[in-house]
Amino acid sequence: MKYRELGNTGMKVSELGFGASSLGGVFHSFDEHRGIDAVFAAVDAGINIIDVSPYYGHYKAETVLGKALKDIPRDKFYLSTKVGRYGKDGVNTWDYSAKRAKESVYESLERLHIDYIDIINVHDIEFQGRMEGGLQKVVDETLPALHELKREGVVRHVGITDLQLENLRWVIEHTEEGTVESVMNFCHYCLCDDKLVDFMDFFEQHHIGVMSASPFSMGLLTERGVPDWHPAPKPLVEVCRQAAEHCKAKGYPIEKLAMQFSCSNPRIATTVFSTTRPEAIRKNLEYLSEPMDEELVKEVRDIIGDQQRVSWANT
Repeated sequence: MKYRELGNTGMKVSELGFGASSLGGVFHSFDEHRGIDAVFAAVDAGINIIDVSPYYGHYKAETVLGKALKDIPRDKFYLSTKVGRYGKDGVNTWDYSAKRAKESVYESLERLHIDYIDIINVHDIEFQGRMEGGLQKVVDETLPALHELKREGVVRHVGITDLQLENLRWVIEHTEEGTVESVMNFCHYCLCDDKLVDFMDFFEQHHIGVMSASPFSMGLLTERGVPDWHPAPKPLVEVCRQAAEHCKAKGYPIEKLAMQFSCSNPRIATTVFSTTRPEAIRKNLEYLSEPMDEELVKEVRDIIGDQQRVSWANT
């Protein structure tokens, strides 16, 4: 396992991170015991960064993850969770107020059975950007509340997450240096979209650690293909399907190439992927132990063609 510095946090995180969204049944139903075993398998393999959110499964992911963390020594992992997005009884809710952010942190601590949170993130800030107060509310209210908790020792570091890289940059530009210590972005460093590289200089100039997520672009870069709810435009879905078929014909699963590519950039501290299957942990680590087929990367990107960097709105 390779480990990389996460900005100025002092944390050295594994190049592959464990995303616990699947533990909320976000993508499909699962066996809870196997999901817990997947957490154990990840930590046993040297994965030391675990990412979750109250939003995933409307608190279920944190609850299931907490059952696993009770049996794992605290010095074996860093825990990243979030505030801002929630839900109950199948209804999504958003609240980026200082009061709710602080309440949410303490609720997460209880569900996760831990005493402090290594990284607390403002989750998908673009939703606040659509509401009254806009992104300025994240600057004026959410982030200061989380830094109060940092001073109290409840959280160690503060970050922000979003699909839209421009929103991450805007918030960083409108806060004092050091307010944002890390960013998490998804679906922008993978075979079909590498837009994240355009922002790396900016993040590094501000000493911000970068975490990427979804190396398979939420299912686009898999042989199984996208789920019905995937927001990608149909032309992008089609070329990714063609790319998967091309890789299959070469005897090189697109999942393998996608994972290798997403973890290949040393400027990105960690790439987070989610699973409830212990064997998937082992399989993806096997992928990373092998050299990437650079020529196949070029072929796949040629197939994707003008759909490269085509994105979508977060929903």
